[in-house]
Amino acid sequence: MVKIFSTPACVYCITLKKFLKEKNVEFEDIDVSQDKKALDEMVEKSGQMGVPVTEIDGQIVVGFDKGKISKLLNL
Repeated sequence: MVKIFSTPACVYCITLKKFLKEKNVEFEDIDVSQDKKALDEMVEKSGQMGVPVTEIDGQIVVGFDKGKISKLLNL
């Protein structure tokens, strides 16, 4: 299961989602600008206020770290 904590205005979030779509990876997109509970969850899991934060099978990736995300997804 892949979750992306993002905001609509975040360029890195848009790039990350485009990358995952190109690789046919299904993900849940969570807009933390509209969901305070999700924002709190993201900060608790990552220790970060910045987006994107990606959760892949319980592993947290802060920012668009293409290499780490590809490795976790076996791409």
